[in-house]
Amino acid sequence: RDYEHRREVMVPLSWYLALSAVLFTIGVVGVLIQRNVIVLFMCVELMLNSVNLTLVAFSRYLGDVTGQLFVFIVMVVAAAEAAVGLAIIIALFRTRETLNVDEADLLKL
Repeated sequence: RDYEHRREVMVPLSWYLALSAVLFTIGVVGVLIQRNVIVLFMCVELMLNSVNLTLVAFSRYLGDVTGQLFVFIVMVVAAAEAAVGLAIIIALFRTRETLNVDEADLLKL
């Protein structure tokens, strides 16, 4: 068969690390610039996923499964954090009727 004779093409570790750095930088810039709570939330999630990409890349490079298992645990915690975070955002919008961070600086009405 044709596919049995193909060589495995390895993507260098530096490419994964560069992609992760770019994604993390986009997340940091979004957190520093944006004032919308939902966009801030998405930027934090992007930063978390860029760290997960780094962990998976090093785990694959070193041939150890520990990093991938850690990423799985981080993703489970991130899913719970997303559910709680979105619930807080919905409660904030219902009480303040805005998603602007500057207007949501008080804990009570």
